[in-house]
Amino acid sequence: MDKLIGRQNECQELQRALTSSRSEFIVLYGRRRVGKTFLVRRFFDDTYTFRYVGSHRQSQSYQLQNFRETLIAYSGNTDMPQIKDWHTAFVQLQRYLEKSPDKRKVIFFDEIPWMDTQGSGFTAELEYFWANWVQNRDDIVFIACGSATTWMKDKLEDNQGGLHNRITLRIYLRPFYLDECKAYLIEHGFDWDEYQIIQCYMIFGGVPFYLSLLQPELSLPQNVDNLIFKKGGELSNEFSELYNALFNKADRYIAVVKLLATKRQGFTRGEIEQATGFSGGGLSKIIDNLERCDFVVSYAQFGNKTKLSLYKLADFYTIFYFRYVDGNRTLDTKYWQHNYASRSVESWEGFAFEEVCMRHLPQIKRGLGISGMATESSAWRFVPAKDDDRKGTQIDLVIKRADKIVHLVEMKFCETAYTITKDYEQKLQERKRIFMEVTGTKRGVVFTFVTPYGLSNGLNSGSVHSQITAKDLIAEE
Repeated sequence: MDKLIGRQNECQELQRALTSSRSEFIVLYGRRRVGKTFLVRRFFDDTYTFRYVGSHRQSQSYQLQNFRETLIAYSGNTDMPQIKDWHTAFVQLQRYLEKSPDKRKVIFFDEIPWMDTQGSGFTAELEYFWANWVQNRDDIVFIACGSATTWMKDKLEDNQGGLHNRITLRIYLRPFYLDECKAYLIEHGFDWDEYQIIQCYMIFGGVPFYLSLLQPELSLPQNVDNLIFKKGGELSNEFSELYNALFNKADRYIAVVKLLATKRQGFTRGEIEQATGFSGGGLSKIIDNLERCDFVVSYAQFGNKTKLSLYKLADFYTIFYFRYVDGNRTLDTKYWQHNYASRSVESWEGFAFEEVCMRHLPQIKRGLGISGMATESSAWRFVPAKDDDRKGTQIDLVIKRADKIVHLVEMKFCETAYTITKDYEQKLQERKRIFMEVTGTKRGVVFTFVTPYGLSNGLNSGSVHSQITAKDLIAEE
């Protein structure tokens, strides 16, 4: 099996649970394809007292038949009676565990949401199993793993029944950062430079499964065509499968992300309500679940922590999908190779690079030498009134430091050192002036540029306080 890249903190948490003196209920969740099962398999070296995997869109009888066969394989008891319901399934599991010689009994339920078919009573029986038997023991490590975010939250995390306050460890598995992507690609024989790694991240994000499909003998554009634009490509139907696997009523989630894909600056909640017709608790649940999967990020407006937050689409594959795949009827199986150098792609790269930077705020802070300092990150947008002759403007990233300095962060993606022209320098100064006037800030306001290769030493670069490059974004901690 492949080497485990990153995940040091998660492994430390699993080790603590494995060696604790109590029974542990571990909830492991995250977006589809992020490597949840791989983490558990590598940490436990595929050695469990019992492991069962739910089957997608299969009947209760099918799930229970598989459960019985799996239990027979672990216990060796070929005389096990037929299992007609989940109550009997957990009774049989309990009897097997009581006879197990394992000092610490590791039970791994993978894709647990798929076990809970309509009317199955699965959740109630899991509650009873835990409350009636497990909580009276100190030798059980139970791992519930799944991608269906709504189920994991509603049935486990927010459970008000027998599992209320029973969860002892929650592990949210996030996508890789750039440094982990680099480590993964190097491990698998790629010799891409930092610029190419960032380009790869703009399409596939830090999703390990997507990275595992890349072929080192192909260029990045060739890989994209092979996976996405070729008929039958591994990711040609990924969008529909992704959202339907994660969310109940997936069409409502897709409607929200499709809206967010239309404006790089993001939308306020009110704007989302007006455009989609969703409101109240229903919309709150959609936004919350999208944020939990890293598909959407929210940024408070500078100087206003609670109102007018901006919601932006942040999942790289989804952004790419809506820009180049959705509605694209091309028969060109080399579409990306033929178009990746076009002006349209340059525009998308600018948007995607901003999201790369947003995903790497800790690395930006480290590059600025302020990792240990208290900061607040936000966005800022100014829409002038009709009688205001100032221009509307937006700053996608504002970093406010505890030492009274504010960074206005500009993010530019280009394959050479970025040159600030005289006209652009004037726009920067105008933007800064409006920001200070409207916000009334008394802090020192400075410009920071994030670009792959830094700034050229032109006449207009002197107004920039600090620079962050690709090396800073990809640097290991």
